[in-house]
Amino acid sequence: MSLIDNGVSILPVTECWDLLAGVTLGRLVTSVGGQPEIFPVNYVVQRHTVLFRTAEGTKLVSTAINNRVLFEVDDHNVSEGWSVIIKGTARSLRSDEELEEAERAQVLPWTAGAEKSHYVRIVPETVTGRRFRFGSPVD
Repeated sequence: MSLIDNGVSILPVTECWDLLAGVTLGRLVTSVGGQPEIFPVNYVVQRHTVLFRTAEGTKLVSTAINNRVLFEVDDHNVSEGWSVIIKGTARSLRSDEELEEAERAQVLPWTAGAEKSHYVRIVPETVTGRRFRFGSPVD
């Protein structure tokens, strides 16, 4: 981990993946027609990719129109926080083999009874992360 500025350090990619695997809620960022959209999604890490389920609707359409996406996850406590950002390509899973593998990951929908039958996998091109050490308030 290398320090880049007062209390901010760059995370190694291996630590980024460990942090991603320890959280289940992230933010999918898409852009269609020049308009950015951000969606909270529950997900799992599978084979160094991000896998989530969705219903037919804006998320699925957005990733079909423009499959270039960002995915962000963060967390914090009283003394520090971290953020991991993936830039990559989103793809709907269609083959029986892909769907069977996705089912084994057990990505559960947030809401009971939600019909989220479509799986999307984000294949990363870059994975970056930072850790932030919080300071005392300035008087």
